[in-house]
Amino acid sequence: MQITEELIDYLQKLGRIRLSEEDRQKTMKDLGSIMGYIDKLNELDTTGVEPMSHIFGKTNVFREDIVTNADMKDKIIANAASKDEDTILVPRTFD
Repeated sequence: MQITEELIDYLQKLGRIRLSEEDRQKTMKDLGSIMGYIDKLNELDTTGVEPMSHIFGKTNVFREDIVTNADMKDKIIANAASKDEDTILVPRTFD
């Protein structure tokens, strides 16, 4: 990938930043080095290498979903400052 002045302008606009001329030149050089390294990595033969999301061979451990505080509706409504039967009343936020 060619790092051009137009790309630097686009990245400045995207990042909402302003670079001095010295920083623009340094950024172009640094991005060129990064892209060169990526191109070099793309040359590697990865045949037979399984893709992975991270380096550890662990999977998610899921626990049983057990409800421990069921039916607390009456206790919750009892704590309400203002209520109407089974409904908590709150101040209006719009008219």
